[in-house]
Amino acid sequence: MTDDPDHHASAGHIALVGAGPGDPDLLTLRAVDRLRAADVVLYDDLGSAGALVHAREDAELISVGKRAGQHAPKQTEVSRLMVAYARLGKRVVRLKSGDPAIFSRADEEITAAREAGLAIEMVPGVTSATAAAAHLGTALTKRLVARRVQFITAHEVTGGLPDDLDLSALADPAATTCVFMGKATFPALADKLLAHGLSPDTPAAVVESLGSDPKTMTGTIATIAARLRENPPTGACMILYGAALAGVMAKAETTDRS
Repeated sequence: MTDDPDHHASAGHIALVGAGPGDPDLLTLRAVDRLRAADVVLYDDLGSAGALVHAREDAELISVGKRAGQHAPKQTEVSRLMVAYARLGKRVVRLKSGDPAIFSRADEEITAAREAGLAIEMVPGVTSATAAAAHLGTALTKRLVARRVQFITAHEVTGGLPDDLDLSALADPAATTCVFMGKATFPALADKLLAHGLSPDTPAAVVESLGSDPKTMTGTIATIAARLRENPPTGACMILYGAALAGVMAKAETTDRS
């Protein structure tokens, strides 16, 4: 970026675009269309960079995602840039990993755009929860077995496990629970769930690095927690558990994570 586009010009357009779990083949047609039309793309490092193949050669590509050991812009700065470019009349894509409606702080960016009087749209993406289920070859729901799906983030701003989780709901084996950002905290979460009555034999699975070279681990909530504690993954992970995953556990105790 060569200058700070903070001032004037006719209002442009902002699209919050879901990049999915990282595989460009999983982008929606609308996501590709918005990327091809964009003058500026503000993208997350995690999972969204592969979608940049659809951006124009003359588009300005700006990384605003977190990367270990490197400075990342604060959310307020990301929102400011997004608004500033749109005020210059630019077509801005805010490219977000997964689906922008799920654990992406999209509400803050929508608020920033609306307060600035700018047009904004949201383009859905494939969330890593359903992408993980597809990779495992299973459904998240199962007739008479799993009637409910729940998404949680197991990572608060300080890096620890959130202290306001509804453990009674999360210990329901008839629900399929999809744990985002939980690779470091899942062992602690599992301990709490077992204390709330969830069976240690509840089927569970982990899919690591969904968008690039997926690695899977299957077992029970107790064995998965033990493995994550002993051998923490390096890539981003989606963790699933619940009775609906019984078929996955039966297919293989563990697969290609080594």
